[in-house]
Amino acid sequence: MESSGTLEKPKLVALISGSGSNLQAIIDQVGNGTIDAEISLVISNNPDAKGLQRASAAGIATAVIDHNDYDSRTSFDRELMRHIDAEQPQLIILAGFMRILTPDFTNHYAGRMLNIHPSLLPEFKGVDTHARAIAASASQHGASVHFVTSELDGGPLVIQAIVKIQNDDTASALAARVLQQEHIIYPIAIKWFCEGRLSLDNNLVRLDKQPLPVQGIAHQAAT
Repeated sequence: MESSGTLEKPKLVALISGSGSNLQAIIDQVGNGTIDAEISLVISNNPDAKGLQRASAAGIATAVIDHNDYDSRTSFDRELMRHIDAEQPQLIILAGFMRILTPDFTNHYAGRMLNIHPSLLPEFKGVDTHARAIAASASQHGASVHFVTSELDGGPLVIQAIVKIQNDDTASALAARVLQQEHIIYPIAIKWFCEGRLSLDNNLVRLDKQPLPVQGIAHQAAT
């Protein structure tokens, strides 16, 4: 993007609800230049989210929009959109944002909003994914980065990290290994987008102009 003859970095806005460990992974890679972008704002619906402290420590502006202050999802989303649009970001990043978004919101940012989900989508949409994977005797689990659509955890896939489930796995042990992979694949997808390599075209994900398989790119964890 050019302005006044200079090349501006892509601008990112991140939405969080909790600890912000994925946010930290992205902050680190923006900070070291791996992702050539600027995180201009971090927004949380939870005033106590630790991720707000991570953002502030990195010198990133923060805002709290507490969903409890709004009488409907629509009114909350409208206020969220007002804050985001003021930044004019190229990409919106959902990093542990625990809110179901309205179709008006997802359609407004179609093709420029990414989410990471702790399962190998389309399996185990929703919450408690690690315990559910173990209960289902699945042989593998993982994480998925996808474009956000109005379908909950149902947008087109970009990249998935595959983690083997061990015979003695607990939900917490599996969650920890999956989280390590989340910190790897989410920055990769964001980097691709910021470099202009990743796009969503008519519900088809393209990388370097080539369509990706419906399951996205597979990233096999070392452990």
